[in-house]
Amino acid sequence: MTIVAEPRPIDLVWGAENIGKEINRKPRQTFHMLEQGLLPAKKVGNQWVAERGRLRDFFVATEKSA
Repeated sequence: MTIVAEPRPIDLVWGAENIGKEINRKPRQTFHMLEQGLLPAKKVGNQWVAERGRLRDFFVATEKSA
């Protein structure tokens, strides 16, 4: 018998402003970081989207390397 793990739900943050709130940055700062590819996010249509867990992992990894 094969046991298949259920996929975990993806916790997405939509929009540069909401991503900024998640990382404690102003919308303009966040938009700049997104446009420069400095954050783990993608543009879907005309809106930015990021997975909350990846944002957290990104900043934890950044802190450890600093």
